[in-house]
Amino acid sequence: MSPTGLLLVAAAGVAVLLLLIIAGKVQPFVALVVVSIAVALAAGVPAGDLVTTVEDGMGATLGHIATIIALGAMIGRIIELSGGAHEFAHSLIARFGSRRTPFALTVAGFVLGIPVFFEVGLIILMPIAHGVARAARRPLLVYALPMGAAMLTVHAFLPPHPGAVAATEAIGASQGLVLLLGIPVTATVVVLGHLVSRRLTRHAYPTDPTDPTDPTDPTDPTDPTVRTEAYGTGNGADPADGTAQVAVGEREMAATFGAAAETSASGGTTGQPPGAEQGAASAPTHASTVTRTTPQPSQLPQPPPSFALVLTLIVTPVLLILLGTVAEHTLPDGSTLRAVLTVVGAPMVALLIDVALCGGLLGARRGWDRARIAEVMGSALPPVAMVILVAGAGGVFGKVLVASGIGDAVADLLERTGLPVLFLAFLTSLALRAAQGSATVALITTAGLLTPLLHRADLSTAQLSLVALAMGAGASALSHVNDAGFWMFTRLAGLDVASGLRTWTVLTTVMGVSGFALTVALWPWV
Repeated sequence: MSPTGLLLVAAAGVAVLLLLIIAGKVQPFVALVVVSIAVALAAGVPAGDLVTTVEDGMGATLGHIATIIALGAMIGRIIELSGGAHEFAHSLIARFGSRRTPFALTVAGFVLGIPVFFEVGLIILMPIAHGVARAARRPLLVYALPMGAAMLTVHAFLPPHPGAVAATEAIGASQGLVLLLGIPVTATVVVLGHLVSRRLTRHAYPTDPTDPTDPTDPTDPTDPTVRTEAYGTGNGADPADGTAQVAVGEREMAATFGAAAETSASGGTTGQPPGAEQGAASAPTHASTVTRTTPQPSQLPQPPPSFALVLTLIVTPVLLILLGTVAEHTLPDGSTLRAVLTVVGAPMVALLIDVALCGGLLGARRGWDRARIAEVMGSALPPVAMVILVAGAGGVFGKVLVASGIGDAVADLLERTGLPVLFLAFLTSLALRAAQGSATVALITTAGLLTPLLHRADLSTAQLSLVALAMGAGASALSHVNDAGFWMFTRLAGLDVASGLRTWTVLTTVMGVSGFALTVALWPWV
């Protein structure tokens, strides 16, 4: 087939993929597999080679990322169920003081966003922000907006989150270098986002007529499951209902702010965070949810884990991966130390070590028996199973592009645009993110489209790592009405759609563009 024909097939494939996900509400995994098969056949891949191509694409991708995503989910799950995330956030608030509480919650969102999926982190931290807002008598958006945006930024930029892991592996970048370069970039973006949110929240925004703490409100047009999980089973006006996390947050924050909390409920703490990458409160029907009960510190048989312990467990795998990366680039070949650090710093090994530490320090030392630890680890896997499959299907799509010759045709076309690969990575992921909503799908599809061009460009590993960050910048921007995260945030924050577009969408876009600008600034230095 001619290059023009291959490009038409590629364009039609991407268009059909977007239509299936957006209009057809087809699950992204199924949509990617169907489109990959159709594109392969239309581009002339022999029928006898079709199954092998699909299997090779799926196997090569999952061989790199499945273990990393699963182990990362286990770490986040143990930290979540041990009460560590809740205690970590409250400790930061106490350390920063009442005047800097929005920044404290932003830092909490950034740090906890490394091991915890965006949707789960929002479920954990939003009730705390709600309690703080009522205790301080300030709008919830002041606390929730920079916090949520910080978690979304980490989710799009950094491993072990699925989109970042899949894109990094697909283009041949180094996860260690992505972390080494990406952590300062994302930290800077998060601080900038906090400053921008201060300006955005100076104005009063109309809120949705539904009560964000009332999952039973019949006037709410979206699935109430997420607010049930975040705020409890009732609307907080009735003490018997027990909107527990909001009430607990208010009581705990009252002393910090020197004001009487407007506690509207009493009782035990309940909450059930979901774990699907697509979220659970969205209008898009490919979102999914897994209901899980999260004990808060007051329910636990032991005091909650300390701030220092939680922070140590979060940064341990990051430090190990960074040590392995530094050793690989600085120590001589044949060095015993280099060999040890390279093994320990491999992402899979680093995360496996941290899973063992979390199981021992947050589980066994807190009274969990081995069966309970295994149960908690196992409960982290169902929510990420579909995410892993989506990543694998993205690998199939990329393999089909290469096997059919479409990849080379696309690379020729992109080369003729004259745009640097960094801009192409950002613009492609931004366009796909805006079109279909999922950051993970945008990253995976962008990696599949650009991999042939990147291989031709003969970039260094550090440059490829910056390309991966540029993709993450595009995937974190333009979160709007087709994004599950948009609906989840606006429902939990009580915003109407217009207010969500003027705050959440604006802030995520500013932060995504800022992240891309930082990757451009780093390019001459790598």
